[in-house]
Amino acid sequence: MLLVTDYRGSRLDALRSLLAFGVYPLQSLASLPVDTFESVSNTVISYVELRKENRRLKESQLVNDAKLLRLAALEKENIRLRVLLENSFQLGEQVLVAELLSVKLAPYEHTVVVNKGSRFGVHAKQPVLDANGIVGQVVRALPNSSEVMLITDPDHAIPVEVNRNGLRTIAFGTGQPNRLHLPFLANNADVVPGDLLVTSGLGGGFPAGYPVAVVDKFESRPDKSFANIYATPKAELDKSREFLIVWSDSTPVVLGEQHKKLVEPSSADPKHAEP
Repeated sequence: MLLVTDYRGSRLDALRSLLAFGVYPLQSLASLPVDTFESVSNTVISYVELRKENRRLKESQLVNDAKLLRLAALEKENIRLRVLLENSFQLGEQVLVAELLSVKLAPYEHTVVVNKGSRFGVHAKQPVLDANGIVGQVVRALPNSSEVMLITDPDHAIPVEVNRNGLRTIAFGTGQPNRLHLPFLANNADVVPGDLLVTSGLGGGFPAGYPVAVVDKFESRPDKSFANIYATPKAELDKSREFLIVWSDSTPVVLGEQHKKLVEPSSADPKHAEP
């Protein structure tokens, strides 16, 4: 009777709505396990995908950071080489760019090894400098590398003069980083802190006019014949990675065909060459 009455008319719509309202919680309760399972599954899948994506992004960021570090190092190297190149054009002498290979760590021995040797024309006693000033002198040239004694080595001495007044003396290495000693100037010598010391050209080892150091201490000693004078090298001995090896004479260096591009004729003097 209920079926017939419901089929033939709408008298039972109110009852149907009332029963549906009462049955709805049961329907929700019956579908709860399925809904919960789907919700948990979607959450787990999203979490796993997020972890994978996060790991992938971290790896990508690490690679990009490494590339940026390399680019930053190349940028700084490019800047240093540009400074060296600009200085090489100002020197008016034949020069060769060399890169640092290693640093000797023996106590009180300040030497470095560079990647240019005798097959590039390098020989002993050649001056070596960086973008700021004199670094040292070649003491041993091998075919593919050379050993350079820094001006702070205790066995090294370099003739210098005070750029302000031309006063000549000798600067000795002290065995201490960034420290030179001028032991042969009288107590009344015209030297003051801040004076620039340049190569005097005496002795033939170093061409004249290269910056060497800046006086930072003048201590008069009335009880002794000479003053106590110290200077700080202009060259960045503990930082430089690129150097200029200098030929002070006018004889061109004979290089192999693969290295001739390193030396080109200078427009200022056809006898001289620059890299």
